[in-house]
Amino acid sequence: MQPQVREALHYNRSVKPITLVLAAALVLPGPIRAQDARPAFAPIEDAPGLPRVLLIGDSISIGYTLPARALLAGAANVHRIPVNGGPTSRGVEQIDAWLGKGKWDAIHFNWGLHDLKYMDDGRKQVELDIYERNLERLVERLQATGAKLIWASTTPVPEAPLSPPRKNAEVREYNAAAARIMAQRGVAVNDLYAFALPRLAAIQREANVHFLPEGSRLLAEQVAAAIEKQLKE
Repeated sequence: MQPQVREALHYNRSVKPITLVLAAALVLPGPIRAQDARPAFAPIEDAPGLPRVLLIGDSISIGYTLPARALLAGAANVHRIPVNGGPTSRGVEQIDAWLGKGKWDAIHFNWGLHDLKYMDDGRKQVELDIYERNLERLVERLQATGAKLIWASTTPVPEAPLSPPRKNAEVREYNAAAARIMAQRGVAVNDLYAFALPRLAAIQREANVHFLPEGSRLLAEQVAAAIEKQLKE
C-alpha cells in the first residue's frame, strides 16, 4: 500500500470503508479527480471588493481552511488549492496551475510535513538539501505574483510510532531551513510549530500528525490573524 494511502486511512479509523477509499484517493499525487469533493476543496465565489487570499498546504491546512475562511468572512475571499499540497516536489510541478491567472493579495503557504516523511525504501520523500532548493524556487515564484506572503512553519509531530514515519527533530531541521529562506526573502512567518507545541497533547490526534477539530480551529485563528495582519499592512 502506498504511504499516502496508509496515512489517509490512519487519519480517521472510525469512518466507513467507502469514505476511506475516497479519502485515500484525495491525497494521491496527480491531476484533480472528480471525487475530490471535500468542502475545503470547493471553489468559492468572490465577494466584490474584498482581497483575494490563497491557502497552499497539506492536510493540516485542509483542516484549518473552513474555520479560517469563516473567521475572515467579510474581510477576505479565502481560496485554497483544491488538493493536498504534498511535498515541495509536487509544489514545483503544480505551482503555476495552483496560482492560476487571477490576482492574489495574500498567499499563506507551507511545505515540509510530506518532504520529511520516510518512504518504503527508508529514505525521506524529499531530502533536506533538495527541500531547501525547492522552497527557494517556490518562494521566488510566489513573490513574482506581487502578493503578500505568509509562511506557516510545519506543525510538530508526536513522539510516537507513525505511519509513515516522521521525526519531530527533523521537523525542527526543516523549519530552520525554511526560516533562513524566509528571513533572506523578507517573508512573514506564522509560527504554527511554536503555537502548537505546548498544547500538542490536547489538540492533536493520538499517534497522528493530524489535529482534532478543536486543534484545527485554534490553528485557523492563528492563520486568520496572520493574514489579517498582512492585509492591513
